[in-house]
Amino acid sequence: MALRVIRPRGTDAFVTLSDYVVTIMKPMKYLIVTSLASFVLVGCDSEKAAIDDRKEVTKEILDDRKETVDALAVEAKKQTDINAEIEKAKIDADKKAAQAQLEADKQKADAQAAFEKARVDAQRQ
Repeated sequence: MALRVIRPRGTDAFVTLSDYVVTIMKPMKYLIVTSLASFVLVGCDSEKAAIDDRKEVTKEILDDRKETVDALAVEAKKQTDINAEIEKAKIDADKKAAQAQLEADKQKADAQAAFEKARVDAQRQ
């Protein structure tokens, strides 16, 4: 294999080591630049894949939290309904107790009125 160095016209010199290095390095520069570009692209792809993975994990975590919040809200609503029923029962019991007291007071007033009537009748006789 012969080494071919392109020289400007009018120069009549021997091929030196620096000419050889320059001739070999031109294609090597392109190869190196291409290799670096491919490594950068592969690196970017792996970074993008890592970002996508983090995004998916974050979405899954947020979905789990959302499900937990929904479950807690349902449980809180149930507990609120139970508490409301308890409060209604207390109010009904208080109402019945108050009505019973009023009925007792009414009977007491009737008895007092009957007693006073009987006393007035007894004093007249």
